[in-house]
Amino acid sequence: MRAHHLLPALAAVTALLLTGCVDNSTDGATSGSGSDIAVDDAAAALLPADIADAGTLTIGTDPTYAPNEFKNEAGEPIGWGIEIASGIAGKLGLTPEFQVAKFDNIIPSVTGGKADIGASSFTDTIEREEQVDFVNYYVAGIQWASATGNDVDPDNACGLKVAVQATTYEDTEEVPAKSDACVAAGKAPIDKLKYDTQDQATNAVVLGQADALSADSPVTFYAIAQTEGKLQAAGETFDVAPYGIVVGKDSGLAQAVQAALQSMVDDGSYGDILDKWGVADGAIDTITINAASNG
Repeated sequence: MRAHHLLPALAAVTALLLTGCVDNSTDGATSGSGSDIAVDDAAAALLPADIADAGTLTIGTDPTYAPNEFKNEAGEPIGWGIEIASGIAGKLGLTPEFQVAKFDNIIPSVTGGKADIGASSFTDTIEREEQVDFVNYYVAGIQWASATGNDVDPDNACGLKVAVQATTYEDTEEVPAKSDACVAAGKAPIDKLKYDTQDQATNAVVLGQADALSADSPVTFYAIAQTEGKLQAAGETFDVAPYGIVVGKDSGLAQAVQAALQSMVDDGSYGDILDKWGVADGAIDTITINAASNG
């Protein structure tokens, strides 16, 4: 993946649907700087010395996954995931610096020392935990959508065209597993259509190029809201799993990020961000590390 029945994002975050397609650009939202988040001295004290001395937190993100991480019309990263990451920096007394990258380049950037953390709707998985640590801050599921009036069952999608954003969990795991099950049952495989951005995957369904899309639940419900009646939910949300902030394996940074996020939960700033974007159904009360293997 890059909570069931999540609400759509803020009505103020709108798209101009002049062509009948979704466009996740907006000038109605601004990226959070973290400056309005109070520093938590206990969390900041946990920072590795090199990051504390630098005074900045370099955050890798792929802003193509509205409403979690996307861009405004000025090209700046915005979204509730961006605001959470900015809040982490604020709690740690650091200045956030966003490093825009393709999704599949973010973990290598963290392991290679080019980014301090990755904040891009990463699903915490045991396989990914072999490379990096995850600080868990949210839970989301998978939700399909289809064109309005075209009922699609995610559990009976053999032979259909399904749009996904490339390198997401839906692309690498979920849809391929469903397709393999089709073949094993003697049915036609799913024709998986991969796109570089979620906008493109959404538009493929709106334009009739794909029968359905599969994405994380907050992303799908946002797309349904943005397309103003052109899309409908297909089936229920399933496979709920934790999102995690990516940090270097055994780097010591996980504990600082965990403390910063827990401080945001405790002082209400975490909840305020989720409420603002209409995604509070995936909120958690206790921030954990590596929930996939330890949960």
